[in-house]
Amino acid sequence: MSWAVGFDERWNRDIGYGVPAYCDHPKCDAVIYRGLPYVCCDQQPYGGDRGCGLYFCPERVDVRHRCSPCAHGREPYKAKPDHPDWLRWKLEDDSWAEWRQQNPVAVAEARAVLAGGEAGTGPSV
Repeated sequence: MSWAVGFDERWNRDIGYGVPAYCDHPKCDAVIYRGLPYVCCDQQPYGGDRGCGLYFCPERVDVRHRCSPCAHGREPYKAKPDHPDWLRWKLEDDSWAEWRQQNPVAVAEARAVLAGGEAGTGPSV
């Protein structure tokens, strides 16, 4: 099994070491990827039993790879939107053609985001 690209149903987004992303800390825009080295809490898939499953650069976690909310028993941060490079890949690469056919609303939202609009406000496909 490969962890290059998967899907996290809790956060409703793609994950894996093939998915470029921004650090999910609200005050950080570091570019990382949504692979196990960056997931909150013990580097376990989906954050394991104790983590929130969000992804953080090394500067935003403690020595146990926990974000501040998880380390202090608080509600998790809000997940950040997909990185533009990832959106472009999904919209342009041949390997995602079937996904594009099956998900016209998501395609329209991704196009709107890349065009500088808000998700959900783009033209329908």
